[in-house]
Amino acid sequence: MSAAPLAVVMPCFNEAARLPLLLADLAAAPAGLLAELVVVDGGSRDGTPQLARLGGAQVIHSQASRGWQLQRGVAATTAPWLLLLHVDARLQPGWPEALQRAMAAPAAAWAFDLAVQGPGLPLRLLEFAVRLRSQLRQLPYGDQGLLLPRALLERAGGIPPLPLMEDLLLIQRLQRLAPIRRLGCSLQVNGRRWQRQGVLATTWRNARLRQAWRRGMSPQQLADRYYGSAGAKPLISPECG
Repeated sequence: MSAAPLAVVMPCFNEAARLPLLLADLAAAPAGLLAELVVVDGGSRDGTPQLARLGGAQVIHSQASRGWQLQRGVAATTAPWLLLLHVDARLQPGWPEALQRAMAAPAAAWAFDLAVQGPGLPLRLLEFAVRLRSQLRQLPYGDQGLLLPRALLERAGGIPPLPLMEDLLLIQRLQRLAPIRRLGCSLQVNGRRWQRQGVLATTWRNARLRQAWRRGMSPQQLADRYYGSAGAKPLISPECG
């Protein structure tokens, strides 16, 4: 099939060490797959915007809030399909074919399987648990990437402009409208958070944050709790677990 035009939107903040790797992955896409490549920078001071431009991306400047950045990036594109990615991710072999198969299928949202960089049984168990959650509950989180038709995102009300939990709220809205399926291809994320804090401790903390959100705590309060102070690390969210 002829691939549907695709816009890739990536929020970032001080990711000069990792963004070029993801841009290199995207540069390997076959002709006709990627129509637009947008990086939405939240005030980086490490040269991230300059590197993004060198990698062929359009750069948009925004306040450092991932939900707001994603919303700004989507608004700057026109392609009928959207791929939302975190910039500390690496696309794995076979990703273009997986996206093309998904775009040829009946309307749905799609997420990658999570692969966490680093050795050790705890990380492999984490990957397995995320895969089960995505398969059985249709509940991927933002660091698994999200591929979806623009029309479906618009029906869901767009990206929630929240400082935290924007991915979970969006998935909950999408679940009411269409299936959320696995792409059958992995997306590798940086394992520094789990290695530094431990898989169990990180998973427990993230679960408590999600529970507080479901009980009605405001996204800003959650962000303050998670980051320690408002906006301290605006692009790391409590995912996976």
